[in-house]
Amino acid sequence: MIEPLSGEAVRVLGVLIEKSMSTPEYYPMTLNALRNACNQKSNRDPVVTFGETDVIAALDELQHRKLMGHVSGGGSRAMKYRHALAEQWEMSTGQCAVLSCLFVRGAQTIGEIKGRTGRLFSFGSLSKVEESLDSLDQRNPSLVQRVARRPGQKEARYMHLLSGADVVQEMISPTVPASEPTGLVKSTLHVEDGLRAELDELREQIKRLRLDFESFREQFD
Repeated sequence: MIEPLSGEAVRVLGVLIEKSMSTPEYYPMTLNALRNACNQKSNRDPVVTFGETDVIAALDELQHRKLMGHVSGGGSRAMKYRHALAEQWEMSTGQCAVLSCLFVRGAQTIGEIKGRTGRLFSFGSLSKVEESLDSLDQRNPSLVQRVARRPGQKEARYMHLLSGADVVQEMISPTVPASEPTGLVKSTLHVEDGLRAELDELREQIKRLRLDFESFREQFD
């Protein structure tokens, strides 16, 4: 297991990765923009209300682990922050997109990940998402884990492993053994989850645009 990161640090890291791909014109991010993005009510699970001190503590934690950097100078009056995950852990763009999605949204199915990373990276197919997940699982130490489906759930989900063994164990148990769908049934469930996630994403676009604009405006306050 990797030395655990706090929930605040995971959220901040996920947001930095997300915004570097979805709105590169507003990246790196100021402290205010980063806090607002962490506290978004859409595309976040769980929804949080971080204060400035929470974000600063998370940034310090990430900097200690060499997963965050900051930039200043130029025409900006405020310090700005960027993630260093790709460089530090030699991550591909697809791997970063998957981890960002898991960091800010929690455990998800392959279909949900594909639908919800559409603005970050184009995987093209569910099998490409699965390849990225497998590559993250096979790293030493592993960065993701497959969580068997629970009663009432259609598919198994994947979660990141940066928050420690306690969080992983909470997700895994208690569980009731259930047979996994196979063949055409499994493929159909993947497609249904992907379409549902894409529909959710379309419904939230207006909210995201408004929040992104507010974050942009605050950079000049």
